Amino acid sequence: MPVNQNASIEKHNLPGLEHQTLAGSRDGLKGVEVWRQTITAGAATPVHRHDCEEVIVILGGEGTCTIEGEDHRFRADETLIIPPGVVHQICNTGDEDLYILATLTMAPVAVETADGAAMPLPWD
Repeated sequence: MPVNQNASIEKHNLPGLEHQTLAGSRDGLKGVEVWRQTITAGAATPVHRHDCEEVIVILGGEGTCTIEGEDHRFRADETLIIPPGVVHQICNTGDEDLYILATLTMAPVAVETADGAAMPLPWD
């Protein structure tokens, strides 16, 4: 059984977003990835979609998840369920960092823009 030392896993950055893939295809997984992300106040993920389920546990902070144009407010100790194929975005609407842990049922995760174009990720 492998044990990953999370502190030694490479971090990747997009504007306002820090990402770590805690477990995924590099670990031999074929059907799941686990991501840890920090989103700074006022920042957001890109608008995107993927053909897999996503479960996001809010560890700290607050924000809005826009799914198919509808806003859903959330805060720490809540869980977001994102169905496959829906266009969505996570926005930090608070004054402090937003900490999330996401599990996606695909490895590696293929992400697309809202109009279906491939969206390369810096951690792939």
